Amino acid sequence: MTNNSVLITGASSGIGAVYAERFASRGHDLVLVARDNAKLEILAERLRQEKGISVDVLPADLTQAADLARVEARLREDTRIGILINNAGIAQSGSFTEQTPDSIESLIALNVTALTRLASAVTPRFVEAGEGAVVNISSIVGLAPEFSMSVYGATKAFVLFLSQGLNIELSSKGIYIQAVLPAGTYTEIWDRAGIDINTLPKMMAVGELVDAALVGFDRRELVTIPPLHNAARWDALDTARQALLSDIKQDEAAERYKRV
Repeated sequence: MTNNSVLITGASSGIGAVYAERFASRGHDLVLVARDNAKLEILAERLRQEKGISVDVLPADLTQAADLARVEARLREDTRIGILINNAGIAQSGSFTEQTPDSIESLIALNVTALTRLASAVTPRFVEAGEGAVVNISSIVGLAPEFSMSVYGATKAFVLFLSQGLNIELSSKGIYIQAVLPAGTYTEIWDRAGIDINTLPKMMAVGELVDAALVGFDRRELVTIPPLHNAARWDALDTARQALLSDIKQDEAAERYKRV
């Protein structure tokens, strides 16, 4: 996939902008998607000048139906795009009871609906070509309800599950699906969510996060967790999950639930 273009959502800053830098350094042409057209144009022009690549700017608010449809159409129709980086996402401050219906809807629209629809738009073409890659940015929070970010964590748990499910369906057709699970990372997401990073433990630099994620990408890892220092923990968790499934007997309730 060295000659394919890369479409990156949430590309104007943070994780998305660093992905753009790294793929540009690898010689990939880019399609950059975000709401902030001015930031996209500045980044695009710099990468054109420094890396000698082609960069298209596609400003879009992926929570808006018309904008989302335009990006879907680009993914369906542009056969040069061989990699999708599904990075766009938002977080929220406040407890579940403090969040508004509108803010919850916006969170799900971007973190779940847009991400899923973009993957759905591009993967049929990838299957036809027999190659392609989708990188979905999940989060450690999706494994940890204890962090008290219930809706955000639920959206990121969805992203992990979706990625695992797509891998089962599509890997045999030549499609690589990677889920990346950052922990706290220094990006603009915190400020946009109204969360003071000074109240949080020390976090990872965004460049270190993306570089680690790309090591996982090059190794074709299915789940990449850059801040996890003992990889055996993830293996044990996944093994335990599969063992649990082997104990499911769907035709009768477990003995502990049968009244005497």
